[in-house]
Amino acid sequence: MTDSRSGDGRIEGTGDPLRVAVIIGSTREGRIGDAVGRWFMERARDRTELELAVLDLAEFDFPVHYPGRATDQMTQFTEAIAEAEAYVVITPEYNRSFPASLKQAIDFAYDEWQTKPVAFVSYGHGSAGLYAVEQLRSVFTELHTVTLRNGVALDFLQQPLEGRSGDFGRDRAVGLMLDQLGWWGWALREARAARPYVS
Repeated sequence: MTDSRSGDGRIEGTGDPLRVAVIIGSTREGRIGDAVGRWFMERARDRTELELAVLDLAEFDFPVHYPGRATDQMTQFTEAIAEAEAYVVITPEYNRSFPASLKQAIDFAYDEWQTKPVAFVSYGHGSAGLYAVEQLRSVFTELHTVTLRNGVALDFLQQPLEGRSGDFGRDRAVGLMLDQLGWWGWALREARAARPYVS
């Protein structure tokens, strides 16, 4: 990344830190999603130009059936989505798709997602969750977001989560993804301030 950084790690000229919601999409018992979330946050925590907040869907008590009126938990989630300026979605791959819990949560919001960038950390066995990501790209395109080309894909058949000591390949993938997320996040922040979005 060519932008210079100040002593505290913030990219110069970007103003306030970019508010990033890190969404853990799996709610399944015995999941590894929370461990993947911790793994990611350990690698992102030094990025002081980003203000990271974890939204773990397993910690929300969402209704089984979509109600006529939003519950307090639904409102809490959509307010967090509205507050964020960028997103990192952590998703497993179940039968070549992403979890129903994640789709349910995504659908609770609409305007709140618009004109913001979305990055993906996916995991699985063999495909590294990339089938899930491709389907999520279509969903987020419908919501008027910008999805990043670069992401982080973890294949647990080839390598366990923690991997080898000094696993620079995965660390580089996280760094590049966050660089791109920041670029899009600040560019879209400025664009939203300059003119209203047409949808």
